[in-house]
Amino acid sequence: MCLGQVGNLLPHVTLSANLAQHLMPAWGLSAAEGGLMASGYAFGYMLAVPVLTTLTDRIDARLVLFWGSIVSGLATAAFGIFAQGFWSATAIWSLAGLGFAGAYMPGLKALTDRLPAGDTSRAVTLYTSSFSVGVGLSFLVAQVIADRWGWRTAFLVTGFGPIAMVVACLLMQAQRPAPKAGRLLDFAPVFANREALGYIFGYGAHCFELYGIRTWLVGFWTFVVTHQGAPSWLSPVVLSFCFAVISMPASILGNEAALKFGRHRAITVVMIASACVALVIGLNATAPAWMLALLLLIYGLTVPADSGALTAGMSAAAVSEHRGATLALHSTVGFGLSALGAWGAGAADAAGGPQSATGWLLVFIVLAAGIAVGPLVLLWARATQSGKLRS
Repeated sequence: MCLGQVGNLLPHVTLSANLAQHLMPAWGLSAAEGGLMASGYAFGYMLAVPVLTTLTDRIDARLVLFWGSIVSGLATAAFGIFAQGFWSATAIWSLAGLGFAGAYMPGLKALTDRLPAGDTSRAVTLYTSSFSVGVGLSFLVAQVIADRWGWRTAFLVTGFGPIAMVVACLLMQAQRPAPKAGRLLDFAPVFANREALGYIFGYGAHCFELYGIRTWLVGFWTFVVTHQGAPSWLSPVVLSFCFAVISMPASILGNEAALKFGRHRAITVVMIASACVALVIGLNATAPAWMLALLLLIYGLTVPADSGALTAGMSAAAVSEHRGATLALHSTVGFGLSALGAWGAGAADAAGGPQSATGWLLVFIVLAAGIAVGPLVLLWARATQSGKLRS
C-alpha cells in the first residue's frame, strides 16, 4: 500500500514544481493566478472526497481506490497533452485532484479495514508519512524531466505513477462491508464527535501550511538563488526533493512523540515551533543562501511532524460505523484549506511582489498564521471533551 501510494503521488506536485519556472512565464500568469491554478487540484479533491470516502462505508474501499487511481493518472497525462492556459489547466488539474480524492483516504480505509484489531497508529503513520516520499519523488522527477524534455513530458511521465496502486488493488483480497442504511452523506455523527473534530480541524491548519509551502517552495528558492546566489548543487530541484523526503522521518518521529507525551501536547508544540520557523524565514528572506537552506530544512521537519499524529488521532477517535464519513470530513477540511493555503500564499506574494523580500515575508506570515490556528482548535476540542466528562 505504501509503495502504491508513492506511485499515486508521482503526479501530485508536478504542477507546483513547474509553476514558477515554466507555466507562469509560458502563459503570462500572475502569482495569484498561479496559486489559484495550483489550488484546482485541492478544490477537485475537496468536492469529490465527501462522496467517495463516505462510499467506503458501503462498498469495498479497494474499488474506489482502483478507479480513483486510474482517473488521477489519466488526468495528469491529459494536462501534458491538452492544457493551453489558465482555464483549461485549472479544469484538468481539478479533475486530477478529483481522482486523487478516490485514492488517498479510500486507500487509508482499505488499509485499516484489513489490519488486525488494536492500536493501528504506527501503520497509519507509515502510510501517511509515505506521502512525503511520493511528493519528494514528484518534485524530483517533474523538475528533472521538465528541464530536459519540457513540462508537457513531465506531466505525461508522472501520469504513469498511479499504475503502482492499480497493481496493489488487484493484489488485495476483496472485502464486503456490512450493509448500512440511511443517507450517504450523513456527517451528523462526525460533528457530534468533538474529539475527532479537534484532529480534523487541526489537520486543516496543517494542510494550509503544508500545501502553501509546497506550492511556493520552488518559487522562493528561485528568488533566493537570483538575489543571493547559491552553490550549483543546491538547485530548486535538490532543495525541494530534500524538503519533501525528510518529511517521512519527521512524521514518524512526531507520532512517536505523540504516543509518549500525549497527542495534543506533542502536536501543539510542533505547530507552535513551525509557526516560529516560518516567521524566522520570512524575516530573513535576504539572508545568505546557506542560512536559508538550513532554515528551510528545519521547516521541512516541523511542517509534517504533526501529520501522522493528527491522522492517527482522528482514526482512533472515529466510531467504527462512521469511519468512512470521518475520513471524508478529515480529508475535505484538509484539502479545502490546502487550496486556501496555496491561493493565500500566492496572493500574499503578489501583494508584496514576487521579486521582493517583502512579498516573501508576507507569504511566510500567512503560513505561520494558518498553522497557529491548530493549537487553538485542539484546545477547544479538549475543553469541550472535559466539559462533557464532568457533566
